[in-house]
Amino acid sequence: MKNRQSRRDFLKLTAAGAIGAAFVSQYGCKSVPKIGLQLYTIRDAMVADPAGSLKIVAETGYKFVELADYANRKFYNYAPAEFLKMVRDLGMEIISSHTQVEGVGVTLDNAKIMAEDHATLGVKYCLQPWIVEEMRTSIASYQRMAENWNKIGEVMKEYGIQFGYHNHNFEFATVEGKVPYFDVMLAELDPKLVTMELDMFWTTKAGHNPVDLFNKYPGRFRLFHLKDAYTREAPFYDVIKTDIAPVGEGVIDFKAIIAAKDVAGMEYMIVEQDDSRDNTIMKDIKTSFVNLTTKILV
Repeated sequence: MKNRQSRRDFLKLTAAGAIGAAFVSQYGCKSVPKIGLQLYTIRDAMVADPAGSLKIVAETGYKFVELADYANRKFYNYAPAEFLKMVRDLGMEIISSHTQVEGVGVTLDNAKIMAEDHATLGVKYCLQPWIVEEMRTSIASYQRMAENWNKIGEVMKEYGIQFGYHNHNFEFATVEGKVPYFDVMLAELDPKLVTMELDMFWTTKAGHNPVDLFNKYPGRFRLFHLKDAYTREAPFYDVIKTDIAPVGEGVIDFKAIIAAKDVAGMEYMIVEQDDSRDNTIMKDIKTSFVNLTTKILV
């Protein structure tokens, strides 16, 4: 039994080494793509067992994580310094965090508190991940949000953090004859204060080619959210998650998207899978990582 176990461990290490070798041969040590996991992907596991779940993420091969649970000045119910130690002890880095900041109504004092807590983690990015439905009804509402996000971006910048916005597909729907993502967000957000985290699934579902966006708005997209789609569909703007696939298992051309990363200004690529069709999310995050490192980035 011991010999069998040792052989299994050896094969696991050999497989991991092969992936690492492929990385080095293709990119060189200094330019290996920085791949993270958005922990919203494994949100149920993070509630049940944060330490054990993070250990699985690290063993899968991810070196960076993006958080999705900040409340009452804690991350996943841990004080900032305590959660940071947990991640670092596993050899990973917290690169970014999705917050619960709303576009209208947040005070600058609240933004400062949020910035202080995230600075303790050493994150580079802090992101607005969602807009409630009632705030999507008019262009004026989107404009107020953009104005407010610029102010939040100024606060974050004082703490060495870049503020940003993560899209879904509803931002590409027409509102009062305009498209909020293009006519407000990219038009009125200060690129020095607010970057865009482009979600490839939602952007594609809204009928847009991410590479076209990079070419039209170069340098505006420092973070990529990578999630695949099982099927090609007509553009739609409802948040429907039933077609989400692990990266490399669907129809999105990630090779073309990542090939344009320098035009986009991308610094990190982050795997996010909102739901698992087969209820195998831990297997899915491994599939995404393996597909990226052995098929897409080679």
